[in-house]
Amino acid sequence: MSTLAKVMSKFRLAVVQLQVSSVKADNLSRARRLVREAAGQGSKVVLLPECFNSPYGTSFFSRYAENIPGESTQVLSEAAKENEVYLVGGSIPEEDGGKLYNTCTVFGPDGEMILKHRKIHLFDIDVPGKIRFQESETLSPGSSFSLFDTPFCKVGVGICYDMRFAELAQLYSRKGCQLLVYPGAFNMTTGPAHWELLQRGRALDNQVYVATASPARDEAASYVAWGHSTVVNPWGEVISKAGPEEAVIYADIDLQYLADIRQQIPITSQRRDDLYAVTSVQEGSS
Repeated sequence: MSTLAKVMSKFRLAVVQLQVSSVKADNLSRARRLVREAAGQGSKVVLLPECFNSPYGTSFFSRYAENIPGESTQVLSEAAKENEVYLVGGSIPEEDGGKLYNTCTVFGPDGEMILKHRKIHLFDIDVPGKIRFQESETLSPGSSFSLFDTPFCKVGVGICYDMRFAELAQLYSRKGCQLLVYPGAFNMTTGPAHWELLQRGRALDNQVYVATASPARDEAASYVAWGHSTVVNPWGEVISKAGPEEAVIYADIDLQYLADIRQQIPITSQRRDDLYAVTSVQEGSS
């Protein structure tokens, strides 16, 4: 392997677990500062959490919603350009044509927006005695896959509840993604039960790296996030994990290691395409 190839086969990923307040300007300022901190530690890709600019909840989405481009995406664009990183901007409530979406934008090192992912699967759950939450009361779902290229690898994007749907991760893997990122805000019921388990499952099944970014936990919030932002490798091992508090965690993504895993356990070539298939009905990304 050439020296350049060796260099390009490894890069540093940073995951920002942001303490989100009710003051949008403070959230944007803190996010910008932590992106700068992450870049200072050599990160080439930086991931922010779901709803990083506002509290999470159906009562907040319309109050904090913005058009894209808008105030929050302008800050993301500037932060990406200033620090020369690929910035996965968690998600924000987006208003478009009278509808609200839970939307992730991604910016390149030149500050240009290269992707917009609207959460495909809305978080509508009812666990008796524990939690009921209905995103569909206020939000509309997205309807497109979202993946982007970097000089290192292709990256697939989902938001929170999207991670529960194994087919989406499988399709991203089939489309060449080696890293899947999920800004997410699991709660105190689903977090301890499924947060890490789902990430390890998606990574192991598809032999990819998986990274998740949660808001930091705020016990006083109406919706209490679990925290514990995580990075999992293609062997299904947790290689970096935050606690509940605000933090930036780092992981060195090793694509040669990923290639070695795929060679040792070659599930891609061993699939029985004559018996089953996961296929995409719609192509393209939003």
